[in-house]
Amino acid sequence: MSLAAMCLDDKASILEISQHLNALNHQSRMGELFTLGPKHQARLFQKAAASPALTLDFFVPQGCSPLTQVIHHGKNSLPAFRYFQKRFCLPQGGPPRLFGYNETSIRHLVGPGYFVAYSTEEYPTLRERGGVVIDYYRTPDSRVAPGWPTISPTDQGLQSLVYGHMQDFMRGVSEHVSIGAAWRKGTFINSYFILCREAFLERKAIEEDSSKDTQDQ
Repeated sequence: MSLAAMCLDDKASILEISQHLNALNHQSRMGELFTLGPKHQARLFQKAAASPALTLDFFVPQGCSPLTQVIHHGKNSLPAFRYFQKRFCLPQGGPPRLFGYNETSIRHLVGPGYFVAYSTEEYPTLRERGGVVIDYYRTPDSRVAPGWPTISPTDQGLQSLVYGHMQDFMRGVSEHVSIGAAWRKGTFINSYFILCREAFLERKAIEEDSSKDTQDQ
């Protein structure tokens, strides 16, 4: 059964969906995820309520150094500009949080959409929405990953139309995949998106092994 069919099948659990996605390689996983339309994403978000609450190390895995970029490829449920990346990094010091921004084909027009991601564990009224919130009310207050665009508040200019007063609440789907839903000014706006993290640690391990083999020669 395809992922799209599983999303709409009342009998398919989030555990079965997770196992299905975990069995795929990155490209196959992306291929299946990017077939999901608005109704599939809405149902997947509902199913993901049964998943364990996400933590920050889902988005930037343990072992990543501060200011190391981790890319999550995304597709949203909007009628246009559906494909994007959310790029995350662990800041240097401070409270538990992540910095990030949106890489899109229209970033030169609407801005980078910077955000701060943090756990909802200490916010009981938000916890049921998702374990991690991507909060556009907040912007990074210290250094970000090398090469990232200039930080600018999301409540100014064209950015305010896209990212202003927004919070995305995230639920886990599988080892690499999460699903988010958007709230604006505290109100759910019936907008969803899926994210697929690049197999960062796996790639890093391969690169380290390759480097070691080169040194041994």
